[in-house]
Amino acid sequence: MRIQVEHHTVYSYERGATGIVQALRMRPRSSDGQHVRHWRVDADVDGTMREGADPFGNHLIMFYAEGPISRLTLTVTGEADVVDTAGIVRAVETLPPAVYLRTTELTRSDATIRDWAAGLAEPAPLPTLHALMAGLHAHMSFDASETDSATAAATAFSASAGVCQDFAHIFCAAARGLGIPARYVSGHLARSGHEAMEAAHAWAEAWVPDLGWVAFDPANGICTTDAYLRVAIGLDYLDAAPVRGARRGGGVEAMHVRVRAGQAGDQRQD
Repeated sequence: MRIQVEHHTVYSYERGATGIVQALRMRPRSSDGQHVRHWRVDADVDGTMREGADPFGNHLIMFYAEGPISRLTLTVTGEADVVDTAGIVRAVETLPPAVYLRTTELTRSDATIRDWAAGLAEPAPLPTLHALMAGLHAHMSFDASETDSATAAATAFSASAGVCQDFAHIFCAAARGLGIPARYVSGHLARSGHEAMEAAHAWAEAWVPDLGWVAFDPANGICTTDAYLRVAIGLDYLDAAPVRGARRGGGVEAMHVRVRAGQAGDQRQD
């Protein structure tokens, strides 16, 4: 599938902010399963962009603006061709799988998650991971009002509700608790009609011997298909967030995100 993406992030500051630094993980990498045809990241204020890679191998753009700035818009537009690999990921790796056994504050397990995962465990990793994905999809309801970006896996699992970020964090916590390396993935899911969303999508990948990394989307209860465009990976959301930054001053900050991702040539006009 040829996926077309428009991703707008707008920051508004109560007063002029200075010394703005933004770490942007918004540009996908090409791999055996996806080919980036063209991609552009723009800012509507004067600043400097420096491109490189982070320790996970993600494409990283550091954006610097002196200001003062009262409003900043970051715009991403691009197209990529994605093929269906049955969820198997073939990409250049910078770190060994064992790194993704590490826990973080957002993916920390508790007794409830550990007991739940143990009850679903199968003799082999792959059926275990499928059971975790199906069980999590059944246990959780999608509700954006229950959690925020700082909600930990155990809290969301206890509430039985959250967004795709929470599903991915819980999946990682459960898999790691069973000794299976797992990592968080941010990216885009092509949707019919290109409905505007308030965030990009998130899912997880887990390491399966003899297969490698396999992608699971517990929020939708499926392994990834050619409708999924992979952008960044990490131990949790903080490592793979599209935008993270810092500033001096500015008072109260507001952020608004609008994302459209869908099949190219099928863009709906508003």
